[in-house]
Amino acid sequence: MEALLLLIALTTIFGVVVVPAIRRHRERQAFERAAATADAQTTRPVHGVSMSKEGEGGAPATTGLVPVDQLDVRLPGPDPELVAALDEVRRTQNWRPVGQLLALTEDHELRWQRVQSLAGAGAVELARSRAAGDTSGATWLRSWRADEPNDAGGTQVYAQFLVWQAMADPSSADHRIILEEARTVCAEAAKLAPEDPTPYITELFIARGLSYRPADFEALWANVTQRDPAHMGAHLAALPYWSEKWHGSRKQADAFARGAAASAPEGSLLAALPLFAVYDHLPDVQLSPGMYTGAVVSDAIEAAQFAVNTVRSGHPVEPHVRHLLLCFLVRAERYPEAAEQVRAVDGYVGAIPWVDGENPAREYAAYRAMAIAGE
Repeated sequence: MEALLLLIALTTIFGVVVVPAIRRHRERQAFERAAATADAQTTRPVHGVSMSKEGEGGAPATTGLVPVDQLDVRLPGPDPELVAALDEVRRTQNWRPVGQLLALTEDHELRWQRVQSLAGAGAVELARSRAAGDTSGATWLRSWRADEPNDAGGTQVYAQFLVWQAMADPSSADHRIILEEARTVCAEAAKLAPEDPTPYITELFIARGLSYRPADFEALWANVTQRDPAHMGAHLAALPYWSEKWHGSRKQADAFARGAAASAPEGSLLAALPLFAVYDHLPDVQLSPGMYTGAVVSDAIEAAQFAVNTVRSGHPVEPHVRHLLLCFLVRAERYPEAAEQVRAVDGYVGAIPWVDGENPAREYAAYRAMAIAGE
């Protein structure tokens, strides 16, 4: 689950759901073998375009699907305004294009997701510069903070930036210090924009890392739901706290997810939350393919399909649900339904489960090939 929220944040990363290596290794081997076979056999049309592998002169033919080397690993779905602003910032190191974009972003879900991505961009830039022996990375973010210390957007991004830094190396001696600083910045951000749930959602990550007591976590969660009770991104950030990987259990995570789904208002994505809870508690070694056709998984799939079919148009978190649906539908061998998800999200792979693998684009492409070939 962490990986979802972190690679929302541009290449990360980031990994709330730490999938055990043995599962990743075995599944990757099995699905890459299947994908290779599927890709070789795929000739069906997508969006009315031939799926043949090669065109004239041996070059890849137009397939209607984005080539693997062009899949965008930064985002789960399209956000051209954000991409354009980030490109400008990287070119000029001037923070104002992203600052202006965030100031105009009023939708809570979209604002939260853009904060994740901007903070992730800064964290990645800093990590790359440090790896090259340079500590001046992400100067645009530091300038934003220095130039406009009372800007709500810049403060929110900086708080999440600190969280991503801490999560990048949880064994570091500075891990707790950085999270404590992030908590302080979250408090500043909350004062600057009292009605915005974003700072409290960022603190949900901190609550996990600093091991908040359940009562304290509940109090924090109340601050989120008072401002936006159906915020899907907030629920995705909160769910791992209740999982057995962190401070709860499978039963507690399931109760949290089902409770949110049961109270979901019309047009929200909360009905899909149980599928994320299932994913977060998949066994390390999956010996029974039938588990994906059992009642628990089938019910979660159906609920997630209902969510994406009834959600308000343009919901910024919808691609996350569709990516996870693609994974489960392929594993359940429900290929025509999986192909529907491919058509909805193709081109972007910044979402779980792909970001839990070593090569998100290739992981996604393997499932994509099987979905289309089995359609």
